[in-house]
Amino acid sequence: MNLKDQLEDVKDYFSPKIIAEVNDQYVKVAKIKGQEVPWHNHENEDELFYIIEGELLMEIENKANLTMKSGDMFVVPKGINHRVSSIEECSIMLIETKTTKHTGEVKSAITKSIEQQSY
Repeated sequence: MNLKDQLEDVKDYFSPKIIAEVNDQYVKVAKIKGQEVPWHNHENEDELFYIIEGELLMEIENKANLTMKSGDMFVVPKGINHRVSSIEECSIMLIETKTTKHTGEVKSAITKSIEQQSY
């Protein structure tokens, strides 16, 4: 599987798509552009971000912001408030436990169910 090929089917920003399963984890790809993601956390799950292309601003509450670039990886520990944004289009891979809710307990216009994330 080629991650960039999988991203060709992703048309909407902030709409992760499940591309694989590994044990109790989903592997997802997404495109980010703008500042639509609300502050949220995942109470019981860590979340891995890998930057495929572009730059992503990772904001962690009460910490310095991180500008992530192609090839960078970051794990947001469970329970930590965070949000992401990107000025230009950014392509990412996420690895999340199957129970992870897209925007934690926060409901917003971009919140997607697992069913909406499936191909």
